[in-house]
Amino acid sequence: MRKRMIALFMMAFLVVGTLAGCTGGGSGDEGKKDDKANVENEAGDANEGDVGAGKLTVWCWDPTFNINAMNAAAEIYKKDHPQFELEVTEISSGDIIQKLATSTSAGNTADVLPDVILFDDSLVAQEVVSYPDVFMDLTDSGIDFSQFSEGKVACSVVDGKNYGVPFDSGAAIAAYRTDILEDAGFTIDDFTDVTWSEWIKKAKVVKEKTGKALINGQSSYNQVTVMLKSCGGSFFDEDGNLDIAGNEKIKRICELYLEMLEAGVYQEEVGWDTYIGNINNGNVAGAMNGCWIMSSIQAADNQSGLWAITNVPSVDGVDDATNYSSQGGSTWTITTECENPKLAIDFFNSTFAGSEELYDNILPSGAIATWIPAGGSEAYSQEVEFYGNQPVYSMIVEYTSKIPICMTNAYEASARQAVCTAISNVAFSGADLDEELVAAEETVSFEMER
Repeated sequence: MRKRMIALFMMAFLVVGTLAGCTGGGSGDEGKKDDKANVENEAGDANEGDVGAGKLTVWCWDPTFNINAMNAAAEIYKKDHPQFELEVTEISSGDIIQKLATSTSAGNTADVLPDVILFDDSLVAQEVVSYPDVFMDLTDSGIDFSQFSEGKVACSVVDGKNYGVPFDSGAAIAAYRTDILEDAGFTIDDFTDVTWSEWIKKAKVVKEKTGKALINGQSSYNQVTVMLKSCGGSFFDEDGNLDIAGNEKIKRICELYLEMLEAGVYQEEVGWDTYIGNINNGNVAGAMNGCWIMSSIQAADNQSGLWAITNVPSVDGVDDATNYSSQGGSTWTITTECENPKLAIDFFNSTFAGSEELYDNILPSGAIATWIPAGGSEAYSQEVEFYGNQPVYSMIVEYTSKIPICMTNAYEASARQAVCTAISNVAFSGADLDEELVAAEETVSFEMER
């Protein structure tokens, strides 16, 4: 009974709080989804006729990053298709998951879902598996998936079929306020190529001398990802079986996170706004996320020149530890409720899957491309004043090349949340870590067997 209650709680938690939601068009015509589910090859010839005249509705979050990128793509597309319209609704990732669940349960996806939905990379496969009739199969759409990073494409492949258009890199960075580090007697080099134990020791000095935690985050959800992927770890083994309870990498990461929390060098936040606000107002000395966090850091333009980036700490005490990882990154999906799938395919082929100009334009916001041709742009080698004239984009490309390969699974988000719940139970209720990791594995196992 305890196992079932925990699982039900976790399933509900994932729906309402995973990572932000509105209405889009659609019709209830029977057979419409079958026509759209596998876009035919002729979609690749969508430039014929008036395909660019029409409207796309989009759900995504983060105005300075994802919404900015989508609007920039629309401006490029409008140059050749002046009658094109784009309607973007800002909605959290968690609200997207909730609306998707409620609309499919009620059978009214046609009245609720938009044409295009953005998902965190870790969620795409899970949503496709959970709602197999909601997302278009893009395998034969004419989009050249070979021009994207192989690991990135894999996030949206289910049963050998492509269900998403890759967007931004999730290569992890550690970004610090160099003025705050200086107040504590450190430079950015002191936090480069370090282990987590070394990082915690130095972070305690920063806390003691400045009163500031070195980094913050929304619970342990993202931080666990950064730490686990840096050592090629996973919640699953090579055969796709759960591997949580006896996983030494996971246990070591939990121990390090709990040590950071107890020392006050990692500050847990409630909600995205508080999380970003404390970075921007200097209440914490840095941030550690996928490189997409740069757009939010740079929102505080009065701090130009006071930031620098470096690689992330390695997990000492485990095999395969590196100073490179990934976290986040996202993928565009097209729903089967899309009124004009040929327009959607042509739009993506002309922008996110075909425009160096787009990636050059959104690069200053921190949107690092996983579309391979964009990496050859001169814009990637430029020095960036905000980060003390570091060539941050070329640095991130280098980091990306060193990220270990990790096993992924459609239930990865569920497994991650279960482990984070285990950490919270230890931190705030004094529970035993080993027992909590066993309970976490039981929770995810229950969900997988439903």
